[in-house]
Amino acid sequence: MEEEKSREQVLNQRLKQWARKLKSDVIAMYFALKHPQTPLYAKIFAAIIVGYALSPIDLIPDFIPVLGYLDEVILLPLGIALAIRLMPTSVLDACREEAKKNPPTIKPKMWLATYIIVMLWLLVLYALYDWIK
Repeated sequence: MEEEKSREQVLNQRLKQWARKLKSDVIAMYFALKHPQTPLYAKIFAAIIVGYALSPIDLIPDFIPVLGYLDEVILLPLGIALAIRLMPTSVLDACREEAKKNPPTIKPKMWLATYIIVMLWLLVLYALYDWIK
């Protein structure tokens, strides 16, 4: 019983560390968007990931059971991991340092990503309407 509690605490601590690292990597990618040595393809992909991470609207709404958290638990971390692989190591290191030294005081909103997500949902709703009709 006590060993089970200990495992839960260790797992909980690891998840918290992972979440903090994920958050700091999103902020580092935000700075990488402005970095002159970031390749264009990496900027485009990072802009999509950062925009989605900071967007006030989710692609899959959280109120949908199980699937609602799929994007935060699986899709977003996979996207961040891929964006990190696309970044040159020197750029990523510099942006991680900048994120540690100068974290944004206000969470930036990526309204373009919000617009794209809303448009996708409207397209899905229209397709459903057209299919039912």
